[in-house]
Amino acid sequence: MDILETDAYDRRQRRATSVFLFLSLLPFFLSSSAYFYLWIPESSPSVFAAAVKSIPVISLAAVVLCYQGGRSLWGVAGGLLFSAGGDICLIWHEMFIYGLTLFAVAHVLYSAAFLSHRYSPAPCSCTSVFLSIPLWLLGAGVYFYMYPNLQKQEDADVITLAVAGYTLLIVTMATLAVRTHRPSTFLGSLIFMVSDLSLALQVFKMIDQAPAGRAVVMTTYYLAQLLIAVGDVTADGDKGGGLGKRKRM
Repeated sequence: MDILETDAYDRRQRRATSVFLFLSLLPFFLSSSAYFYLWIPESSPSVFAAAVKSIPVISLAAVVLCYQGGRSLWGVAGGLLFSAGGDICLIWHEMFIYGLTLFAVAHVLYSAAFLSHRYSPAPCSCTSVFLSIPLWLLGAGVYFYMYPNLQKQEDADVITLAVAGYTLLIVTMATLAVRTHRPSTFLGSLIFMVSDLSLALQVFKMIDQAPAGRAVVMTTYYLAQLLIAVGDVTADGDKGGGLGKRKRM
C-alpha cells in the first residue's frame, strides 16, 4: 500500500474512531443532562439523588473500561469509580470526610495512570515547571485563605489535615498531567482543581452557597471527568495502538 492510500485509510480510521467514541459517550451526556434537569435540592438527600449525581461518572468509567480493559481499574477507570463513590458520600453532609477520602484515592489513581508508560510522560522540563508553579501557588493560596475557617469546624484538627492532604494530592495530579503533554488530560486536571477549590470555598463558608455556585461546581466537575476519561481512551491511539493508527500492509 502506498503512502497516499495509507494516509487515506488512517483518516477513515480516525473518523470512525471519533464517531464510535462519541456514541460511547452518549450515556454520559444524557445522564449529566438529566442531573441538571432534575436538579434535586441539596436539602433533600436520598438514594435517588445519589444515583442521579453519580451515574454520569460511572458511565465514563464504563467507557474507559470498554477501551482499556481491567488494567484501567488501577488507573483512570478506578479513579472515576472512586469519584462516583465520593459523589454519593457528598450527598449527605455528615459523610463529607468519607467523600473527601474517596476523591483523594481517585487522584492517586489518576496520578499513577499519568506516570504509566501509556502516557509516555515527558522528562521534567522548564515548560513543565513553568506551568506547574501556578498550580502549586493556587492550591497553597486557597488552602491558607480557608485555614481560619477550617479551624472553626467541628473536629478542626482532622478537617485541617484532611483538606491539606487532599490539596496536596490534587495539585500533584495536575502537575503530573502537565508532564503528559496531552491537552485533554491537562485541561481536565486543571478544571478539576477549579471545581474542587470552588466547592471548598462554599463548603467552608468562604463564599455564599447559591444555586449558581453549585451549577459552576458540577459543570466544571463533569467537564473535568469527561476530559480525563477521553484523554485516557485516546492515550494508546496517539502512539499507534488502541484507537489510533493501524496500518494495513
